[in-house]
Amino acid sequence: MPELPDITIYLEALEKRIVGQVLEKIRILDVFVLRTAKPPVDSLVGARVIGLRRLGKRILFHFEGDRWIVLHLMIAGRLQWADAEAKPYARNVLAHFVFSSGTLTLTEAGTKHRASLHVVADEAGLALHDRGGVDVMQASLEEFKTALRRENHTLKRSLTAPHLFSGIGNSYSDEILHAARLSPVMLTTKLSDEEIRRLRDATREVLARWTDLLRKQTGDGFPAKVTAFLPEMAVHGKFGQPCPVCGTAVQRIRYAENEVNYCPRCQTGGKLLADRSLSRLLKSDWPRTIDEAEEQKGIGG
Repeated sequence: MPELPDITIYLEALEKRIVGQVLEKIRILDVFVLRTAKPPVDSLVGARVIGLRRLGKRILFHFEGDRWIVLHLMIAGRLQWADAEAKPYARNVLAHFVFSSGTLTLTEAGTKHRASLHVVADEAGLALHDRGGVDVMQASLEEFKTALRRENHTLKRSLTAPHLFSGIGNSYSDEILHAARLSPVMLTTKLSDEEIRRLRDATREVLARWTDLLRKQTGDGFPAKVTAFLPEMAVHGKFGQPCPVCGTAVQRIRYAENEVNYCPRCQTGGKLLADRSLSRLLKSDWPRTIDEAEEQKGIGG
């Protein structure tokens, strides 16, 4: 799922291409992507884009007449751009937005179509899409602390809760917790003030660093390969690979459609967090520490 750094780069690329441009045509190829349209989506044809904004993981397109498109890419939604002289070519197309400068195409891979478009009439309509999470890049330490301690959840769950923090998902939460040297299953109410400060600093540093890296990789082009799994990441998607800090094999916990990736030496004091499905199957044979895991592989001793 595109998160704060990815959405930021999308916005910067779109700013150069469509702000000030008139929307000449809209083609909705999948009717299910258009969730609400008050006013009707066709009413935006002929209107000029006057601004763009991020709202959590949503992209907001501001049109003349205080009308908005709210786009949520969800897990597999992506944007593609074709300049005016080029023919748009994409698979799994949900919608085309045609401007004189080019065509913006919304795609979504897979069979579970979750990406959504909403057309709303004004700022009051936008408020219905605001989950209320604090902007971690702007929040003070006290505001960050208040949001974190509002509910008693694991750090992983709290960081990815949109009503607590804005724009953080599965990928960057793994990277943030690794940088902060904190366990993903530690409860928020157990954190000391120093650990909260460390987490807040790591959150800002990781998101800023990744935004800068993606910006350099994109250059003047349009983001072409927005993915949750990038080779420069420390732990996310790196199960079994060495931690870049200490060399210990990265571990994971799978749940539902997500997974937690972490370094047991850097983050959990050498303890392995039990994968629910495997720990139920193996019971007492599930290793509890790095040393036990290495012994079972015949590495230690």
